[in-house]
Amino acid sequence: MIELQNITTSDLETYHSSLSRKYQDIQNKKLNLDMSRGKPCKEQLDLSNGLLESLDSSDYRSANGTDCRNYGILDGLPELKALCAELLEVQTQEVIVGGNSSLTQMYDLIAKMLLHRLPDSDTPWCKLSKIKFLCPSPGYDRHFAISANFGIEMIPIDYHSDGPDMDTIERLVANDPEIKGIWCVPKYSNPTGITYSDNVVTRLAKMSAKAPDFTIFWDNAYIVHHLDSTHPKLLNILTACREANHPNRVFIFSSTSKISFPGSGIAMLASSEANISWLKKLMSVQSIGPDKINQLRHLRFFKNIAGIEAHMERHAAILSPKFKIVLNILQDNFANDHTISWSKPHGGYFISLDTPPGCAKKVVAKAKAAGVVLTPAGASFPYGNDPEDRNIRIAPTMPSLAELQQAMELLVLCIKLVSAEEELAKRQTAS
Repeated sequence: MIELQNITTSDLETYHSSLSRKYQDIQNKKLNLDMSRGKPCKEQLDLSNGLLESLDSSDYRSANGTDCRNYGILDGLPELKALCAELLEVQTQEVIVGGNSSLTQMYDLIAKMLLHRLPDSDTPWCKLSKIKFLCPSPGYDRHFAISANFGIEMIPIDYHSDGPDMDTIERLVANDPEIKGIWCVPKYSNPTGITYSDNVVTRLAKMSAKAPDFTIFWDNAYIVHHLDSTHPKLLNILTACREANHPNRVFIFSSTSKISFPGSGIAMLASSEANISWLKKLMSVQSIGPDKINQLRHLRFFKNIAGIEAHMERHAAILSPKFKIVLNILQDNFANDHTISWSKPHGGYFISLDTPPGCAKKVVAKAKAAGVVLTPAGASFPYGNDPEDRNIRIAPTMPSLAELQQAMELLVLCIKLVSAEEELAKRQTAS
């Protein structure tokens, strides 16, 4: 990219005019591409079509003879709990397997925390004057939406290369009893792609908290979602909390939403036996059991951990070329521009792009006006407020390779165009 500050105003105006003509040409193509969410593409969904045929009309009993068509088994089929426990690296009795959405489990858990006293709580949260959550940012917008829905005050926390800023977290949590929780996507974080280091996990487990019921919401959504042969190891948070004498500090979440079918997968939750017992007691009033037919279908289809891992290798074969397109285009255009940076993830569903400060909203708006819808600028921050207005979450998974190429070429053009406009405006103001 041209170093705009080093060229004459005349050359800058010529450069801007050239970019504007290219932008108009793309607008005339009337593109219609949506990259606003991390959705699996059709080819990924097709990988799981065998789920639809994994049961026949006589195959409806689990390993212990349970008729999965009927009521019962509140916390999930025992053999599926065992498989999920192996996936999450916990014990079977520490797992609850539910419906199709881990996000629903998170929402429901916070509602229960508001209404009912946790094992380590003095009082239900609804009786407190204020509740605060720490929100590593950029982060998952739906976590922040849940917090906002319940009136929980959100405190942004910066990221380092190995996870959230633990110095700040430890200082805040040790001194403020109103801080009741933290949102974490610890592996291939949404959208930065960071995997938390052992040091970060250990400090989260050990740190002193003013609130005795401080809770880590550990959303391990991308636990097996690798893009290449680099598989970073994530320290077991439940074990770390137990060893730090904070056994009830964490709830772990995951699902098969981006493994099988997003709308028809299975969600899982893990925590200490005390927390699981507390939660199952409340669930017994709410439900008579999950969709066990769907749970049995997943068991028949995947069979074991090896089956899940082989399945995810096929996902990676589809996704890796898409991520390479994005990374190569960014590298080709902005390799020498210190004002622009991006993540280079080994897994997950997103690439985090930082534009020059003050440009992200304008870039996203220009892309939309030319037919490419991106995640709203600022969505990855609490209250939708990116203080530097520079972060854009790129979701490469849904478009075809050709569509992704078009979308990225437009995104690059929009960044260059907005940057040129900002430099022109700066010079006009200075004169």
